[in-house]
Amino acid sequence: MSAIPPVFEVYATLELPGTGDHDAESLLEDPDRHDAGVLAVLSEHAAAQPWWLGYFDTGGADIVFDNVQKVKLYSDWWYVLVEAGPEQAGVWREREWKGVLPDLMFPADRSWLVSTLWDDDWTCIGGSHGLVDAFLAHPDLRHRAREVDLSLADATPPGHIAM
Repeated sequence: MSAIPPVFEVYATLELPGTGDHDAESLLEDPDRHDAGVLAVLSEHAAAQPWWLGYFDTGGADIVFDNVQKVKLYSDWWYVLVEAGPEQAGVWREREWKGVLPDLMFPADRSWLVSTLWDDDWTCIGGSHGLVDAFLAHPDLRHRAREVDLSLADATPPGHIAM
């Protein structure tokens, strides 16, 4: 619940490419296909509306817009929050170890939320059963996606360490 508030129907985690305790093949995964898959699933589950894209200001990460007002989220961490859409989410940021996607994404109607915390190598997802099922079924994402039970003390993906 540190990445996603407990207000959604269902939750999931999605390991970033090349992480986790999969076989050696996971190190060869294509981060571009991962990012495209994430955006495709999210786009299918958002009505025609703007998205909010958030970039966490770690001091070293690309926040896309340097000279804008930032907002405090989570544990008083500073984010650049920009109204845009899936097209911008996939191209505004230079490739980093976590990929090009923003650290935070949600549509204007707040029907889902996707968050990758700065020190985690997975993404947290909150939304509808249909959204999570789409991640679990997507050919490029399903082997790294898993539904999360919030009643458990720790939702960290197997083979990962929560910081």
